[in-house]
Amino acid sequence: MPVAHQHGPEELCEAGSSLYARTLREGRVRRDEVEPVPCLEEFGLLRQDADDPQWLRPVPPAVVLPDLLKAVEDSIAQQRRKEARLAETFAPLIDLAAQRAAIPSTPMIDVLLGFQRINDAIGDAAAASSKELLTIQPGGSRPPDLLAASLPREQGLLARGCRMRTLYQHPTRHSPAVLAHFEQLVGDVEVRTLDEVTERLVMLDRTVAFIPANPDRTVALEIRHPALISYLGTTFERLWRLATPMFPTDNQPAPQQNEVSDRQRTIAGMLIEGHTDAVIAERLGMNIRTVRVHIAKLAATLGSDSRAQLGYLIGQSGILTQED
Repeated sequence: MPVAHQHGPEELCEAGSSLYARTLREGRVRRDEVEPVPCLEEFGLLRQDADDPQWLRPVPPAVVLPDLLKAVEDSIAQQRRKEARLAETFAPLIDLAAQRAAIPSTPMIDVLLGFQRINDAIGDAAAASSKELLTIQPGGSRPPDLLAASLPREQGLLARGCRMRTLYQHPTRHSPAVLAHFEQLVGDVEVRTLDEVTERLVMLDRTVAFIPANPDRTVALEIRHPALISYLGTTFERLWRLATPMFPTDNQPAPQQNEVSDRQRTIAGMLIEGHTDAVIAERLGMNIRTVRVHIAKLAATLGSDSRAQLGYLIGQSGILTQED
């Protein structure tokens, strides 16, 4: 009787792994030997011999892996869609609850619904600002139309003597549009980048902050609570100290040939933690193809022939413990 398995392909049981490896060496295996480990057929690692149904033949790992990875990516996308539907369902209820609670005219936390209302609120706060604008922008390059729309507001802040500091993710360093945007501004402007940042943040004069309240950013929170403002400001400062200058200076040295870059070191750490290419791309604000290019370069540098071997070589190489 087949043994029920309670694992996925990423945790292939010892019996299944051993039998699959043997089948790869020998070219085929009898069906009765596979009955105790039905996971091999279920995960697409074995298929029936076209000439003899009593035998099974192995599917090459290089063929199986992309299909398994796509199944994981599809599952993640489905969860994202569920998150979006939940946010849409609860957004009007949050607003209704806020109204029923009789929030005063100057609440410490206000719920803003819709892009227009959010942009208007940020614009009003910016018009009253006279000291500082702190911004965190996750992801890569920003659309040129959004950059152009924000230019007059930002220049107005700088003209009043405000200081402007912005945190992006590293892929933004390769965006001519973003760099050109900051080169147009006149005043005290600094931009730095990190591998990972928090969700979007806009903070003005350490008195008001705006953060998204749902994945598509159609709902936002306007925060004026002193404790939360202090917390967000401290978070920004700690990230800022860890970030790499992008504008007006960029002193990041290019990696030497056969040297593991900081980006590849970050990806290596995530691979060791067991993250998929899709998760790594989302967290680092990168295209999944770019992530795979970095993984390929990392594998070439470490001399790896497989994903499993790459994980082992990363651990043995010591690159995750190297200090800059």
